[in-house]
Amino acid sequence: MTATQRPVPAGRGGRHPSEPEPIRESFRRFAGMRTRVLEVGPPVAEAPAPKRTRRKSDGKPRAPRLVLLHGYCDSADTWRPVLGELAAAGIAAIAVDLPGFGDAQPLRPGPMLPQLDAFTAAVVREQAVLGPVVLAGNSLGGTMSLRAAQNRRLPTAGVVSIAAPGFVDSWLVRTVGRNPLPLRLYSSLPLPVPGFLVRAVAEQLVPRILYADSRQADAGQVRRFTTLFPDYRATTSRLEEARQLVAELADAYRLDQITIPLLAVACGKDKLVTAASGRKLHTLVPHSRLVVREDWGHCPQLDDPAEVSELLTFFSAGAVRSAARPAPTVNDVEDDSATG
Repeated sequence: MTATQRPVPAGRGGRHPSEPEPIRESFRRFAGMRTRVLEVGPPVAEAPAPKRTRRKSDGKPRAPRLVLLHGYCDSADTWRPVLGELAAAGIAAIAVDLPGFGDAQPLRPGPMLPQLDAFTAAVVREQAVLGPVVLAGNSLGGTMSLRAAQNRRLPTAGVVSIAAPGFVDSWLVRTVGRNPLPLRLYSSLPLPVPGFLVRAVAEQLVPRILYADSRQADAGQVRRFTTLFPDYRATTSRLEEARQLVAELADAYRLDQITIPLLAVACGKDKLVTAASGRKLHTLVPHSRLVVREDWGHCPQLDDPAEVSELLTFFSAGAVRSAARPAPTVNDVEDDSATG
């Protein structure tokens, strides 16, 4: 075989370089908010129209659909490495820009969490037409996943919460939410901090905050985050918004309402939300499962996309099987009691 006859080697996940990119990008509306969607698996356009009549389930679990939510000041792009892994494994998933971040429309004035609730619910309902939805979120996305799990009217089969704030947070989160003095000092500087200096500081801080090991930080991901802080005014606005969000987290959870499968993920090298936060969540929701990874930082989807993909895939399969399992009848309960 000559060199010109040799086939071009396949890329990661077995995809040939001539094949189309597995991650599709589009814009859609959820709860009146226009946003950007990253998707792998069958397109939403291929989903069957929902029927008014209910058909009896045959008990066989359908393939799960993952909905991935990002954290504060992040975007759907944080899930690109994981989406690539899921595409290679044949798992259907979407990641969306939450309102106020990425290419989504900005949030309206007023409380943030209710607006994000309505958006998340609309995404879940759209995806539920295609199959059982498992919701997975990191940081703020973890909060939104937990709040969706509290809503028993949503067709959610399971939830994965990764480093959700509001339980046992780091000193940095507590400072932003409870001590506005640093923010006031920053905002009251006699002259605005030059934009190039703001960006230079962000370039140093972002890898240390998001990654377990800043030396392993992806330059493209860091650059994406630093564009959120182009100048003094934008940075001040984001800090004010973060303070509002932390205040809303004080009354964000009704964990006793969660009855669906829940996986709490705690990260040992997280500099924003300590691993103790995930352990506390697991304690507060007795039927939940807990995974503690001492080698992961605040955004494990960036630290270890292959492992995160495998974790989501395994949990989703189990959650869907649980959802497909019929509830025991009265006779079943009596028979079980009789056998002792």
